[in-house]
Amino acid sequence: MATSVPSPTQIQVGFPAGTVLGYPRIGRRRELKKAVEAFWAGKTSAEELEATARELRLATVRRLVDLGLGADDASVPGSFSFYDQVLDAAALLGAVPSRFASLTDDAGRLDLAGYFTVARGQGDDAPLEMTKWFDTNYHYLVPEIGPDTPIRFVDDRVVREFVEAKEAGVVTRPVVVGPVTFLALSKAADDAPAGYSPLDRLDDVVAAYAELLRALAAAGAPWVQLDEPILVTDSVDVPFADLAAAVESAYRALATDLRPVPNPGSAPDSSADPAANPGSAQDARPAILVAAPFGALQASAETAGGAARDGLALLAGTDVDAIAIDLVKGAVPTAADGGVPGLAGKTLVAGVIDGHNVWRADLAAKLEVVDAVEGLGAGAVSVGTSTSLLHVPHDVEDETFAEPGTTSGTTLDPRLRDWLAFADQKVGEVATLARALTKGRDAVAAEIEASRAAVASRAEASGVVVPAVRERAAALTDADFARGDYAERAAAQHERLDLPPLPTTTIGSFPQTPEIRRARAQWTRGDLSDADYTVAMREEIARVVALQEELGLDVLVHGEPERNDMVQYFAEHLDGFAVTANGWVQSYGSRCVRPPILWGDVTRPEPITVEWSAYTASLTEKPVKGMLTGPVTILAWSFVRDDQPLGDTANQVGLALRDEIADLEAAGIGIVQVDEPALRELLPLRKGDQPAYLDWSVGSFRLATSGVEAATQIHTHLCYSEFGEVIGAIDGLDADVTSVEAARSRMEIVPELRDAGYARGIGPGVYDIHSPRVPSTEEVTELLELAVKSIDPTVVWVNPDCGLKTRRYEETVPSLEHLVAAARAVRASLAR
Repeated sequence: MATSVPSPTQIQVGFPAGTVLGYPRIGRRRELKKAVEAFWAGKTSAEELEATARELRLATVRRLVDLGLGADDASVPGSFSFYDQVLDAAALLGAVPSRFASLTDDAGRLDLAGYFTVARGQGDDAPLEMTKWFDTNYHYLVPEIGPDTPIRFVDDRVVREFVEAKEAGVVTRPVVVGPVTFLALSKAADDAPAGYSPLDRLDDVVAAYAELLRALAAAGAPWVQLDEPILVTDSVDVPFADLAAAVESAYRALATDLRPVPNPGSAPDSSADPAANPGSAQDARPAILVAAPFGALQASAETAGGAARDGLALLAGTDVDAIAIDLVKGAVPTAADGGVPGLAGKTLVAGVIDGHNVWRADLAAKLEVVDAVEGLGAGAVSVGTSTSLLHVPHDVEDETFAEPGTTSGTTLDPRLRDWLAFADQKVGEVATLARALTKGRDAVAAEIEASRAAVASRAEASGVVVPAVRERAAALTDADFARGDYAERAAAQHERLDLPPLPTTTIGSFPQTPEIRRARAQWTRGDLSDADYTVAMREEIARVVALQEELGLDVLVHGEPERNDMVQYFAEHLDGFAVTANGWVQSYGSRCVRPPILWGDVTRPEPITVEWSAYTASLTEKPVKGMLTGPVTILAWSFVRDDQPLGDTANQVGLALRDEIADLEAAGIGIVQVDEPALRELLPLRKGDQPAYLDWSVGSFRLATSGVEAATQIHTHLCYSEFGEVIGAIDGLDADVTSVEAARSRMEIVPELRDAGYARGIGPGVYDIHSPRVPSTEEVTELLELAVKSIDPTVVWVNPDCGLKTRRYEETVPSLEHLVAAARAVRASLAR
């Protein structure tokens, strides 16, 4: 779509009637992933990668205009990233750990190769730690900030991308992680003194952000979006009183001391006297939108330091120009008569369209919410998404639909077409609601009625409610959620398994080679028969078993060659799920997943994994683990139905897995691992909401695993998490062995487990599989020694941080050799 570049006088300072907080950045066919990985492999240059990224960015902004956002009103967000938005903020600031200082130029900038090295590590230099982005399945890189970490405005990529879009005819709204959230999510550098907090560097970060805002103003940016989701959570170590003080200080400097450009879109007059012209280059800024997604911004019932916790009032008291609130995870804030003080001169962006799930909205109901927001006393109300659309796929129209009863593979039931809204459809919903605000409800009456009919159709569809499933769940008793005494179980398992001290194993998956992926793709297309596919997978399993025996691992796995993804694979074998062909979502970096769509009651028509596990056990005398994905993770990494409590859905999945475990046990499998890497991920951001979540999440795991005999050993695995927040839940799972990610954090979890009195088997990861680095035997030994110094060595297992699916055998084999050697060395030292 050809559009002309707006002149400065055409760009409006007022906030648009509708916007989205961000958009998927990987490309409709994962073009960015492929380009980045080609660059990593040395197949393309940095210039070629930049060119591909530019094409993707321009295609995105033009697409958003085509879908109904304005080309000239800053309703189109500029939210691109090569890898991660938090890493982008660190690069903007030049905030690079000292071990990577040699990667920066004289000005403190990273080139693309350096940027990716900080994310992925190099040689003996470990990458930045990675963890969950609030309650999503997205992972961000944790900045390391110390008293001497360089912090200044060094990288103007945000400005250049704004200019790039403007020259192509679209005035965007640059999106940057807010200064307070950036520092609150950072960790103190290893050499930081006791009592130091990254927030101690707030003045330096704010000064750099002020330079960024001046540069954007000079480039003609009318608006900038600063994301401050830290204000919706009390699950960080920073007290709210400290966050409030940081917000007041940061936005006094950015919003009060800097002034909006008088003529937005035009460059300030750098020759003017700053005292006489508050919009001059020395203190000009774009209008500021502060977005606070992922939860309720206002929660006046909570207190911190004796003061009510109210992020909305906090932001309303600053001179920011607009505030975006999440009205999917949060409700319309309460306000006294006359509204919220401070909002009268601001725009309130009502985030009523769910940016975190894929269900079509009832537009009439959403307009009722917007009506309620208008009672808060804001100067203007706009509509938007609750979060960035980063968390949903691009377009429902990219999927293939078939008649009911004929669906197979990734061909969807046609009923879902009307029920679903991916990113493009959500932009359309925002545009429709914006027209309702500006032109009246009658102007969009047809769209409102169509949305109502779609929501009603979904509620009434067959398969949404399956009476037999509801009856089985209703008949559950406390006994279905409990196993016997752990000491008795441990004794029975020791007798059955006869494992050495510090037993070695892997988390489950082995590298998926091009040959494996090719065979699976051929089978999915129908080009490979079921029999030939089974032969190919069995050959791969036999190879992986032989490799593990050669390496000397104590407990073996089948390597999961038949699995495309740890959640999608189970969704393909359970009723109540649908699987997409092109519903890709970024998980971290270049890693993309296709979350299944859980739309109905869940049943297991037949065994899923038993054939593969039984075949594996036939190839070896060593114990073999059956590998399952747990109910919480299946929910967390799917787009889940929103028409019943999550706990009810989790129990349905738990019952299906309970049946699978019973069949594995009957086939002679003595160890079953039920992975729950997402246990921490779904933890509510407000502590007051956490007990209820932990009750049903732990309960669904126990429901799945409590039907086995004492001699059958139940394992679980957790990763990507700040485990200290869920220590009690980890214990409550009552698994016989728990493996956890621990290498990047250097065993940070181990003292916490010790202090919590955790006494069952524990496998703190000693090999970071999220980096291409091969850890030395000495490095692994050091990590393992840290573990056995903190907790009873008799309960310690030795394993990688996570599955090996995304690694290459060139990295995996030496890393596992070092892991086994380290285990033997520490085992020998304990025997002395």
